[in-house]
Amino acid sequence: MKRKTQIHIQPWTDPYLELLFRLNAPEMLEHLGGPENDEQVEERHRRYLRLTEDNKGCMYGIHFEGIPEPVGNVGYWDSTWNGDSIYEIGWGVLPAYQNKGIASAAAAAAIEEARKQHKHRFVHAFPSVDHPASNGICRKLGFTLISECDFEYPKGSFMRCNDWRLEL
Repeated sequence: MKRKTQIHIQPWTDPYLELLFRLNAPEMLEHLGGPENDEQVEERHRRYLRLTEDNKGCMYGIHFEGIPEPVGNVGYWDSTWNGDSIYEIGWGVLPAYQNKGIASAAAAAAIEEARKQHKHRFVHAFPSVDHPASNGICRKLGFTLISECDFEYPKGSFMRCNDWRLEL
């Protein structure tokens, strides 16, 4: 019998800035345009803190059984896609903790939190078409593959992504 991955997610707070710097590594961001400079990481941290304050979503630190420091992040935020108001979701897990079911368990927990908001009908994920792990997480969590698309990320740069949608 397969054991369930033991994670918990906690809303983003100031101490998670250190985690954000750890996640800002070339191997973590090869499908997302590469690492950001320190100023961009600090601005991202401030945006994550404001998400909840502004009622526009929530970013979380991911905690894994027996590990004292956070191992990744996951979150959802208000977005507009093809003229519809949606939640967008994203995640990242440090390399040492990948392939343990952490990202899919954390994404499932974040989706449950998004559901409780009763704000949007759908949550979308936009992983690169060349990122098998993130596309696999979408499949595992029951997302429907809508289509390939060009997605702007980071701002001013377009990447080829899959548009995955899950009804909340």
